[in-house]
Amino acid sequence: MPLARAWRVWQEPMKREILINATARETRVAILEDDQLVELLTDRPDARRMIGDIYLGKVEAVLPGIQAAFVNIGTEKSAFLHANDVVVAGASSDADDDEEEERRPQKEVNIQDVLKRGQEVIVQVSKEPISTKGPRVTGEVSLAGRFLVYMPFASKVGVSRKIGDRAERQRLREMVQELLPADAGGIIVRTVSEDTSRETFERELNSLLGQWKRINKKTQFTRAPSLLHRETNLTRGLVRDLFSAKVDQLTVDSKQVFNEVVEYLEQIAPELVSRVKLHEESVPIFDKAEIETEIRDLFKRRCDLPSGGYILIEPTEALVSVDVNSGRYTGKKDPEKTILRTNSEAAREVARQLRLRDVGGIIVCDFIDMESQSNRDKILQELRTHLGRDRARTKAFSVSELGLIEMTRQRVRQSHWQSVTMACPTCEGTGRILTPETIVRRAERAIKRMAVEGRKDPVMLKLHPEVALHVLEQEKDLVKRLERAAGAPIELRDDPLLRQDEFKLVIKSAGRDITEQYAVA
Repeated sequence: MPLARAWRVWQEPMKREILINATARETRVAILEDDQLVELLTDRPDARRMIGDIYLGKVEAVLPGIQAAFVNIGTEKSAFLHANDVVVAGASSDADDDEEEERRPQKEVNIQDVLKRGQEVIVQVSKEPISTKGPRVTGEVSLAGRFLVYMPFASKVGVSRKIGDRAERQRLREMVQELLPADAGGIIVRTVSEDTSRETFERELNSLLGQWKRINKKTQFTRAPSLLHRETNLTRGLVRDLFSAKVDQLTVDSKQVFNEVVEYLEQIAPELVSRVKLHEESVPIFDKAEIETEIRDLFKRRCDLPSGGYILIEPTEALVSVDVNSGRYTGKKDPEKTILRTNSEAAREVARQLRLRDVGGIIVCDFIDMESQSNRDKILQELRTHLGRDRARTKAFSVSELGLIEMTRQRVRQSHWQSVTMACPTCEGTGRILTPETIVRRAERAIKRMAVEGRKDPVMLKLHPEVALHVLEQEKDLVKRLERAAGAPIELRDDPLLRQDEFKLVIKSAGRDITEQYAVA
């Protein structure tokens, strides 16, 4: 679960701040590093986050060919469950020594041997519905707390790799092993658990065990598909997973949310309460931080770089392409140094924009070509270094023969571009519409088809005002030519209600629209 990942460990000091803008219909969370916006999280009642929700689902189909099953959990589309994510009775997986809730794959199983159609299974959402795909689920359920992650179907105690001190790792592991009842499952000790007391662990472990007991009990008197457990809301989850001593301040503009955060922190981390501030000024919290404009421009293709270069970001169904251009920055003497500087700035900005836009999947970066292999390696290292700050899993591959850097970024939900925008009804998502001249030619062909059928009715040709203006300025004789071709009177009229790349043919006497009958192409 992305919210369960903690800040990367950095050697250099960095100012980190969290801003929460909460209203009745929307909660927005901005994460700033050195006063620069690097991440934006949004939660709305009509687009509730599903990651971490636990369901009692019913298997609808088992597909041995792809070693997967489709499970009905009550969503619009059935959830996808892969064989690697199925919990096998009598077997248990090991807790990974990481707080990212990644599981080591179990020994290979045949999906048809462990799942049957109509069978009820407990599953947890690991990936939200994206585009035409339904949610992805796993049988490896986990319940996250502030210091521990409890996994009922695992068997060992793991400690986050980010806790570097070997003695501390051993102390934490032994302490939790003593507290964990026999055959109760597995535990991951999270990064923020360093120097945590036995009493704190015991209190949280008992809470997580009780939570799982209630979920299990609920399966006995409910029928699939049904929701067994809803993951905590965005604000509470953020405080639980991200707010630590590495964050300088958390500012909230809602008195209610402020009280909730303080109350929660008093239970789990009272030493952090002093870092929570209530924004009471008349100037909106995001306006004061000067990030509202950047949020508004989140979906622009072009991002300018400090030196004068820029990057272009183009999302598509298959992948996201990023193109780096030097723009007006031409340097002084050495072109290789000029290119290196532009590419270095671009690498930093690309890593930030991917986090900010929450872009996932396959990403291809086309940096400016460099002759020196050492410079190529510098850019790759620069990109990887800044990707290291990302809470989502990322992987950047070496520069290809074409000079491209291919990378992947974990995608568990729709990007901001997908969730808050919709396809243009005119261009249907292409970003392009037909030119006025093309529309006029299409209308001309439609009228000629009408003449071929021998229709002599007076016709009204309706065009968008921009297209009608093109006719008046560029093709003043169009109506006469159309009347000769049709052998009937033609009236040209502009209609602002039409799309710019649309036209209509209407029989004047009957007022009947005959466009679809004759407008082929």
